[in-house]
Amino acid sequence: MVLFGNAPLNKPVIVSEETLTAPVVVPDAVPGLAAKAAVAGPAYIVLTGISFSHFLNDTMQSLIASVYPILKDAYALDYGQIGMITLAFQFTASLLQPVVGHFTDKKAQPFSLAIGMGFTFFGLLLLSVAARYPVILIAAALVGLGSAVFHPESARIARLASGGRYGFAQSVFQLGGSFGTSMGPVLAALIVVPFGQPSIAWFSSIAFLAIVILWRIGVWYKPQIATKKSVAIERHPDHPDSRRVKIALAVLVALLFSKQLYVSSLSSYYIFYLIDRFQVSTQAAQLYLFIFLASNAAGAFFGGPLGDRYGRKYVLWFSILGALPFTLALPYAGLVGSAVLTVFIGLILSSATSSIIVFAQELMPHRFGMISGVFFGVAFGIGGLGAAVLGKLADHTGIAFVYHLCAFLPALGLLAVFLPKMPKQTR
Repeated sequence: MVLFGNAPLNKPVIVSEETLTAPVVVPDAVPGLAAKAAVAGPAYIVLTGISFSHFLNDTMQSLIASVYPILKDAYALDYGQIGMITLAFQFTASLLQPVVGHFTDKKAQPFSLAIGMGFTFFGLLLLSVAARYPVILIAAALVGLGSAVFHPESARIARLASGGRYGFAQSVFQLGGSFGTSMGPVLAALIVVPFGQPSIAWFSSIAFLAIVILWRIGVWYKPQIATKKSVAIERHPDHPDSRRVKIALAVLVALLFSKQLYVSSLSSYYIFYLIDRFQVSTQAAQLYLFIFLASNAAGAFFGGPLGDRYGRKYVLWFSILGALPFTLALPYAGLVGSAVLTVFIGLILSSATSSIIVFAQELMPHRFGMISGVFFGVAFGIGGLGAAVLGKLADHTGIAFVYHLCAFLPALGLLAVFLPKMPKQTR
C-alpha cells in the first residue's frame, strides 16, 4: 500500500452510522464494534502516516526551543523573556486544544489537520524574518495554534486505526512526536546555527509535506465519521462512578504536571545549564539535549503496549516515581554522568505519556476529543507556564538551583495510589 495516489491507505476500520454521532463515538465505545476492530487489527498505514505527521509537527515545534541561544544572543534576551516565548507558543496550544476537541466531538472535521498545519507553516516563515521581540512572540503563537488543531483530532484518528490496541496506537502516535522533538536540536545545530535565523524558513517545506500527508489521511478519515443523533453509551458495570472518575482525572493531571514540568525544565534550559556549568559550546549542548530527547522518544513507545498488557496504573507508578532517583542525582553529576542520567530519565518519564492519555480517554469515552484536547492542552500549558516561571527563577537564583528544585517533581508519582482499577477489556 502507498500513502499517495489512488490506492487506499489500508483496510478501513468501519464505524457504522448507527453508532457514530455527535459527540463522535469511537469504536471502543460500543463493545461489538470494538471486537470487530480488534479482529481487523490496526490500520498500520494510517498509524504510520499520523505518527510521521506527528514527527514533522513536533520537529518544527522543537525548533523554537532549539534556537533560543541564537535569539538570546541576537536580541539580548534574558531567561524570563526566553520563558515568555515558550509561554506564547504553549498558551495558544494549551488554551485552544480542549476547545478544538469539544468542537470535533460534536462534528468531526477530517481536513482540519491539514488546515491547522498551515498555521505552523506561516509561523515558521514569520519566525525566520522576525526582527523584534513582539514578532517572535506572534510567530511562536502561530506555531502553537497549529499544534492546537493537530493533536486532539489526530489522537482520535490513531484510536480509530488501533484495531482495539489503544495503548499501542497511542504509543505509535507519541513515538513520532517524541522523535520529532528530539530532532529539533540536531537540525538547529546543523542548519540554524551556521546559517542563522533566516534558515528557519527552510523548515516550512516540512510543514508543506505534512499538509499533503494529512490531507490524504483526511480522505481516509472522512468515510469513518458520521453526524447523526447521539446514542447512549452503556457504562461497564465495573467502571468507576462519577466521583472516582473526577478524582482519577485530578490525579492524572497531577502526574502529567510532574512529568511535563520536569521535561520542560530540560527541554527549555538544559542547554544553558550545560553551557553555564561545564562551559561546552552551544552546538555541543544541543547534541547533549538531543541525547535526552531521543531517549524520551524511545521511552514513549513502550508505555502504551505495557499498559495494554499489565494495566496502565502500574505503568504510571513506575514511569513517574521510578525516575526520582535519577532526577535527584542529576544536579551532582559531571558532564558524562549527566548525559547518562538524562537517558534513564527520558526513558522512564516518557513511558507515562501514552498511559496517562489512554487512561483519561477510557474514563470519559463519550467526550473523547475534549478529554484528549484537555490533556494535550494541559501538557502544553504546564510546559509553557513552567518554562516562564522557571526562567524567572533562574534569573534570580541561577540555573543550577532550578534543577535542584525540579529534582523532587517525580515524587508526585505516589499519587497513583488513588487511581481506580479499570475493567479488564478497557485497560
